[in-house]
Amino acid sequence: MPFIPHTEEEIHEMLAAIGAGSIDALFDEIPETLRAGRLTQVPEAASEMQVSRLMAERAEVDGRYLNFIGAGAYEHHIPAAVWEITTRGEFYSAYTPYQAEASQGTLQLIYEYQSMMAGLTGMDVANASLYDGASALAEAVLMAVRAHKRSRRILMPATVHPVYRQVVEAIVKNQDIELVEVAFCTEGGNTLPGALKPFEGQGFAALVVPQPNFFGVLEEVDALTDWAHDQGMMVVALVNPTALALLTPPGAWGRQGADIVIGEGQPLGVPLSSGGPYFGFMCCKQKYMRQMPGRLVGRTVDLDGRPGFTLTLQAREQHIRRSKATSNICTNQGLLVTAATIYMALLGPRGLKRVAARCHANTRALLEKLTAIDGVERVFARPFFHEAVLRLNAPAGDVMQALEAQGVIGGYVLGERYPALKDCILVCATETRTEEDMEQYAFQMQRIISKRRLDPPCAVKARPNT
Repeated sequence: MPFIPHTEEEIHEMLAAIGAGSIDALFDEIPETLRAGRLTQVPEAASEMQVSRLMAERAEVDGRYLNFIGAGAYEHHIPAAVWEITTRGEFYSAYTPYQAEASQGTLQLIYEYQSMMAGLTGMDVANASLYDGASALAEAVLMAVRAHKRSRRILMPATVHPVYRQVVEAIVKNQDIELVEVAFCTEGGNTLPGALKPFEGQGFAALVVPQPNFFGVLEEVDALTDWAHDQGMMVVALVNPTALALLTPPGAWGRQGADIVIGEGQPLGVPLSSGGPYFGFMCCKQKYMRQMPGRLVGRTVDLDGRPGFTLTLQAREQHIRRSKATSNICTNQGLLVTAATIYMALLGPRGLKRVAARCHANTRALLEKLTAIDGVERVFARPFFHEAVLRLNAPAGDVMQALEAQGVIGGYVLGERYPALKDCILVCATETRTEEDMEQYAFQMQRIISKRRLDPPCAVKARPNT
């Protein structure tokens, strides 16, 4: 609903119907000292034509680039039908599903979303979404501590997204929860099961296992999951939903499967949008569902045997009374969940698998083109999904800036977050990239690297992990 008309006549009719003399009279209980008064920094009203021009000018400032950066937010093709349906009034303006008798459409959609996510992850239960992937990981940490009961320490691999780790630290540090970092293998870019031996017998509540990890590398999830369970820990799986169309679902990792699964839902029909809004998803084993934050929608029947949907397993206080809540950050990103549900329904299992396969194939093709350039090499010798780390024989930041000037967003510079990966970049190619796009990237990279090459040359390529 882009425009809702309220004429002066309609406003007067509404005020008369409720017996109010003016709009200001609706707020007469608020003391004058608490009122904000005139908003002096808000610009004067503009016409529709002026606003349209302003927004077009701002969009042009962003420019149009060939995008080869992922790092947690991914450019995927979104069928036009997804947001055409999502922005219909019955979805766009629907907010609260508390009143089941008036919210059957919203509740049914959420139930279908939960069913899809549970199937994609191989888990028993899915909630109706969280704020984003980073806060979903923080909620999983809190949930694991509640469910484990005996420990407030979490093993957090350095291969987890660095921003996610920052968010988790900010949320849990004042709740007496300790995050212990696990180093990654410098040859494979993964967490070696052997690197966990020093933590045996120390009583951790959970191990976080990313798949794929921040470097795009596939972790040895079966070995990591079984090790954690043998140590009495829970396993929190941090996953990319697109990758799950090809990879083993977390519910089937190791002998028992992961206990909690979370991730960022943005790849499922949500545009990049300059960084949001996005949504986080969370799934778990049935025995932990009462510890799960956010909403749960269940399917039932009424007195006449007709199927219906309702919020279940949680009191309303979960969402409206902070002191009673399982979580204090359980915002339901309903509109984004709607888009994700429609996206998954339109593509289906076969379509999701084709998207994931094309992403992987495009990244393989991109790496072949870029590593053929003298001064560019691949860093980690392990399988990957649709991202990989490259080392440049030139200052990575300067190269990325030069590429941007040529209309190419070349990748995520890793050196600031990972000092050991100085002059390394994380590159990504989704199904949206064409052969011509990759050729253009390789051409510009070749031209820029040849001018900015460092001395001495690149280090020897990483040996296969042993």
